[in-house]
Amino acid sequence: MRRLFAVALLCAASPLAAQIATPDRPVTDPKSVTSPDNPNARAVPLEDIGMSRNVAGSTWSADGKHVFLVTNLTGRYNIWRTDADGSWPLQITQSNDSQSGLAPSVDGKWLYFVQDNGGDEYYDIFRVPTDGGAVERLTQTAELSERGLIPGGADGTMALLVKKKSEAQSNVAVMDASGKIRVLTQEADPQLEWSPRVWTDGGKTIFANREEIDSTSSEVWQIDAASGKATRLLGKADTIYAVHDVSPDGQWLAVTTDQDTGRLHAGLYNRATKQWNWLKPIIWDQTAIRFTRDGKALLAESSDDMRTTLVRHDIASGAETALNMPGGLNFAAGSDARSPDGRSLMVMHMGANTSGELYSYDLQDNSLKQLTRLAVASLSPTALPTSQMVTYKSFDGTLVSALVTMPANLKRDGANPAIVVPHGGPTGKTEDYFDDVAAALASRGYIVIAPNFRGSTGYGRPFQLANYDDLGGGDLKDTVAAKQFLVDTGYVDPKRVGIFGGSYGGFMTLMALAKTPDEFAAGVQWFGIINWRTMYRDMDEVLKAYLRGLMGTPASNPAGYDRASPLTYIAQAKAPLLTIQGENDIRVPKGQAQEVHDILKAKGNVVETIYYPAEGHGFRKQENQLDSLKRTVEWFDKYLKK
Repeated sequence: MRRLFAVALLCAASPLAAQIATPDRPVTDPKSVTSPDNPNARAVPLEDIGMSRNVAGSTWSADGKHVFLVTNLTGRYNIWRTDADGSWPLQITQSNDSQSGLAPSVDGKWLYFVQDNGGDEYYDIFRVPTDGGAVERLTQTAELSERGLIPGGADGTMALLVKKKSEAQSNVAVMDASGKIRVLTQEADPQLEWSPRVWTDGGKTIFANREEIDSTSSEVWQIDAASGKATRLLGKADTIYAVHDVSPDGQWLAVTTDQDTGRLHAGLYNRATKQWNWLKPIIWDQTAIRFTRDGKALLAESSDDMRTTLVRHDIASGAETALNMPGGLNFAAGSDARSPDGRSLMVMHMGANTSGELYSYDLQDNSLKQLTRLAVASLSPTALPTSQMVTYKSFDGTLVSALVTMPANLKRDGANPAIVVPHGGPTGKTEDYFDDVAAALASRGYIVIAPNFRGSTGYGRPFQLANYDDLGGGDLKDTVAAKQFLVDTGYVDPKRVGIFGGSYGGFMTLMALAKTPDEFAAGVQWFGIINWRTMYRDMDEVLKAYLRGLMGTPASNPAGYDRASPLTYIAQAKAPLLTIQGENDIRVPKGQAQEVHDILKAKGNVVETIYYPAEGHGFRKQENQLDSLKRTVEWFDKYLKK
């Protein structure tokens, strides 16, 4: 759900010999992890999991009577409409390509959205009448990507960001009702990008963030929409300030920052006095969302390691109240989750055994109403495996959190298969969401562990920076330690453990099979990296800018590029490997998959590579989602099960 590369600045060699400071928490005794007794547990049909329906975007209608959502009910991510009180959705658009970025016009007549071409991530802008009708294409710019639409400007103007294919940086622009675009900022630094967040002053002013592409710092700016004059409001070297909203009276900015703590926390910044009003501190990350429409409270998202809650902070009293949401992963849905009348908040709830559904949360009586029911009947929480958050010590004593998805009815006899699942990023995070691959594997008897290795977000800046210029070093050791944690539970056969991941998780899979060839008996990787040198040559400009920040260029840091490439160690690989790749992937180009396939094939290894046409970084077409799931499970069944 996050951009592949969103990480911090290049630092010196990682402190691999010393424990890295993270939030204090107890270490989990592996023997405390148990397989529950569950007579309802069963292997959920792969067709049901692979054909499950998801919400990939949502927004309120301008009058608050409807909710628009992007879902794949037909096997394609198109736009649907449902009543705000809940109803069977009505399809609004039809396309083979995925649609996203929903933004209703202020007058309520149009729903704007973006769409790329076969997953290539170069977006054009479209609109459709909110009551249905012909889709209008407003832009057709092969060398330019337009996205991030923010309604609210004068005379129906929308703010957006634009990026040239030949450049890494993006800029803030405005688009009038006819689709004419005028660019406001002129960013010259290829390491920086702009993103508009909110309109104020009756649609005359845009508040935007200007941030490092590697996400180590960002600034808050105010832009006059007529002249393009931009004024910096908040900024400091190596510090994150991100604006999310402006109070109705214009007095307060809702900001997420890592100022003073090195961890993200939410605060209110007074524009007149330049003073801060902080939310109550927690040991985990915290993110500002929006002010309530009456301006009396700030809504925020608070992490509890790999789960999240939503809280309401009263500005006058400082009192904070958690919203009455079920446990799991809860977050505000869409760019503005507030209903137009301010009474309701649109939220997404999911968990390891609960596929994502949209809910409407009543901010007055704290009641919760389910808006969508997209799950297939067999995906019942009573039948699916549940998750458990665990903490273990890695090779240097550093605490690492992981999510364990444990099948039911297993014997603690050291004979069960397991899968280690490193996440993408590298700066990303495993959270307690519904993972179709983990659900499919765990319901078939595989114990699944997904570690938040060093480099992950949510554990403080030192931990996030700890794998810089050390990709596949300490983070790989953290991942191998996750396998050992499972073995120490007494459930797992160490000779029957596989590894699976996509994107950076695919890179970690390749690195694990090549650098630690005796640890894993089989691997499946989706769009992973084998060779950072050819990646730098072939990847999109914005990812190239990220990589320069991460470890320089191949010319400036040749030893680092070689050290971090699985290519350097691939001759040692033994385990059977399945690779699945989208042909239009601009983040990890398909040449990476071909490179690893050719090397292992010539070496005599068991290797298979599958390409999906008209797919990018991740598979959006339902037949490919199902096919990739089936192939992954069948691969592990073939090489890990007795």
